Amino acid sequence: MDRQENTQKMMDHWVSRSDNDYETMNHLMQSKDYHWALFIGHLVIERLLKAAVVKNTGDHAPLTHDLRRLAKIAGIEADEEQKYFLDAISSFNINARYDDYKQDFYKKCTKDYALMWIVNIQKLREWIKTKL
Repeated sequence: MDRQENTQKMMDHWVSRSDNDYETMNHLMQSKDYHWALFIGHLVIERLLKAAVVKNTGDHAPLTHDLRRLAKIAGIEADEEQKYFLDAISSFNINARYDDYKQDFYKKCTKDYALMWIVNIQKLREWIKTKL
């Protein structure tokens, strides 16, 4: 397999995982598991950005969950609103995962809060896919 085929295979892997996570996020919203839906929403964006890193660098994506950092490594220029969304969505990874933050995050994750962020995740998802 040549380098271009390998790069495409890595990109396809990340996009496929992101698409699967997108379905899971929507199922979690339907089952009212809002904090987990947002956690998975973070993975939706993270994996698309990792696909963009692979596409634009030809190398493996770094082991990080920091969405803004991944966008920068991928060479994706984000406006101020998108940077804010990337930072906020990055926090869902920490807040849903670690006990110190989990209870506060769980309380914050009302249906309205989760729906607002799901819409933002969907917007970012569509935008990042245009970069692939």
